[in-house]
Amino acid sequence: MSNLRPYALSMAGFDPSGGAGLLADCKTMEALGVYGLGVCTALTVQNDVEFERIIGVATADVRDQVQVLLRRFPVEWAKLGLVDNLPELPGLLAWLRELRPTLSLVWDPVLKASAGYDFHTTPTPQLVSQLCRQLALLTPNQPEMLRLWPAATPELAAAAVSMFCPVLLKGGHTTGPEATDLLFSDGQEVARFTTPRLSHGEKHGSGCVLSAAITAELAKGQPLLEACRRGKDYTTQVLASNDTLLGYHFQDH
Repeated sequence: MSNLRPYALSMAGFDPSGGAGLLADCKTMEALGVYGLGVCTALTVQNDVEFERIIGVATADVRDQVQVLLRRFPVEWAKLGLVDNLPELPGLLAWLRELRPTLSLVWDPVLKASAGYDFHTTPTPQLVSQLCRQLALLTPNQPEMLRLWPAATPELAAAAVSMFCPVLLKGGHTTGPEATDLLFSDGQEVARFTTPRLSHGEKHGSGCVLSAAITAELAKGQPLLEACRRGKDYTTQVLASNDTLLGYHFQDH
């Protein structure tokens, strides 16, 4: 019986604090028993509370990083986070499908930094539908969902976009004693994942952790609904790990 871990790829920005982006993704994947490979899509000048600027990585350089990894490693699942040039993303996704037709992609649409920095203007519905048709899962928070698709509520926007791909609408921006993530597919709500809202649970990069955890579980062969449930549980564990803005992935023993 092989003891080799499955591989998963993170294509994300480099956050020097390690709370979000590539470093957080790879920590998450490793903690869940998956070998995390990383492709840098942007460099950021930030910590857990300040964001100064972004240095984009050219799409050609992103492709070169991906190509050398996929030549060697049997990657079937990838997570996409921050990208510098959103209009170029459909071409990159189409190229990925040609390079590895069996590769499935989870996109965490990082549109705005938690410190307030806007990465992108609001994309057109045409661009969103073009992107989502190439995804296995979209994982926006509620403000991101309304920027991706105009609707009266985030839930209506998620239901509309789920006609193109499944959508996990994160509930961290809501209020109340519980945080509930909603999974939509084919225009319908499929499942709810609810955990108690922690009094000191706010963490820099929590959305990155959730999408990376789901990607890791999918790479291990879990079906989508179970992968979302396990990803939510793992993220809650990180949120509860300490009272700072930077969560711990490997607990003290």
